[in-house]
Amino acid sequence: MTNFFSKFRLGEEKEAFSSVAGSIESGIVFRGTNLWILIFAIFVASLGLNVNSTAVIIGAMLISPLMGPIMGIGFSVGINDSQLLRRAGMNYGVATVVALLTSTCYFLLSPLDEAHSELLARTAPTIYDVLIALFGGLAGIVALSSKQKGNVLPGVAIATALMPPLCTAGYGLATLQFSFFFGAFYLYIINTVFIALATFIVIRIFHFPYKKFTTQKAERLSRQIIWSVVLLTLLPSIYFGYDLILQNRFSKQASGFIAQEAQIEGDYLLNKKVNAKEKSILLVYGGNEISKDQIAAIRSRLPLYGLTGASLEIRQGFSSFTASSDNLDDKTTALTDVLRSKQQELDSVNSVLAQQLGYDSMGRRLFSEITIHYPGLRTCAVLPLRENADSGKVQQSLMVLLSFNRTISSADKIRLRNWLVVRTADTTVQLIIKP
Repeated sequence: MTNFFSKFRLGEEKEAFSSVAGSIESGIVFRGTNLWILIFAIFVASLGLNVNSTAVIIGAMLISPLMGPIMGIGFSVGINDSQLLRRAGMNYGVATVVALLTSTCYFLLSPLDEAHSELLARTAPTIYDVLIALFGGLAGIVALSSKQKGNVLPGVAIATALMPPLCTAGYGLATLQFSFFFGAFYLYIINTVFIALATFIVIRIFHFPYKKFTTQKAERLSRQIIWSVVLLTLLPSIYFGYDLILQNRFSKQASGFIAQEAQIEGDYLLNKKVNAKEKSILLVYGGNEISKDQIAAIRSRLPLYGLTGASLEIRQGFSSFTASSDNLDDKTTALTDVLRSKQQELDSVNSVLAQQLGYDSMGRRLFSEITIHYPGLRTCAVLPLRENADSGKVQQSLMVLLSFNRTISSADKIRLRNWLVVRTADTTVQLIIKP
């Protein structure tokens, strides 16, 4: 057991303090090359958000040099180096302002202003984002402080995602959607604080050289400031995380309710909309008129699915299209999609049915023709055959299944098969004689 736990020790692999300090300090400075790389990375990330490309956004994360000053802040606090903290903080501020200005300018000039899923995902941070930043930061600083560094930092940059929130904040400023700005910028602050906190924790665990405070009062004040910042950053994310859990639970419960209780005889469910934030469910039906008693009965079953207090609105077909032109367009589109889907299903069924009727008709004709030469024929069936080959290709053939009240010789089987190939004009015919 002792040998097992010894595998988790980091002391033997700890990098020299001078090497760790040099690596972190070299990434702090934002001027010249680093500053231009940041600007280009911001443009790449903004383009990725604009066209909703995950791959482009990941590329921007890998390019970004923003991790440097953030880890520098945590490192400087961990060793109590006020001068290094001042440098890291100033460079972090410069990088943040430049990134915001760059992304804002891009979105002001971009002709595409729709908020896609990749952008919207950065507007509502939760406690889970805190955990991602913390554990990502821990992985980064442990790797940086180890002789066996590996290729961890690119993964940390992707996981903690510093660039997309900044670009989303720029989008919020450019489009005057301040809820986007504050949500995204809060996510950026979360990542900053908890990456720095992770760095601070690991630096103290490794017992790197520590500059003593002049007084105990100064040390106590420093600790109070650190943990106050951490708590102020953490608390809103806990609330948002809890709210997210509640919304997910509501959506799941609403989906179960709709699946089990939304079927009304004589009516078809045209559209459904669940708003977890407002705890509302909208169902739009087509078909027979739905009575008030039916609606009341459906609403009465909401508590059975944990939906007490949720509002349920049921609308009947086109009568629901009276709210607004936007609503009308949405409902019309939904109805069109439903009708198109049903038409495709009907066409598919009709196609299969027609094909099957064609094979049945062929079987009847072959039966009458074969019986002339082989009076002992009992049954005749014609079926399409699809075989999956090792190559992955599907081989199609025509199977003719016959049964006789007497034994058929091998020569007769060959003659029958050759006749069927000519008669059906299909060289893939497979003849099977049932005993």
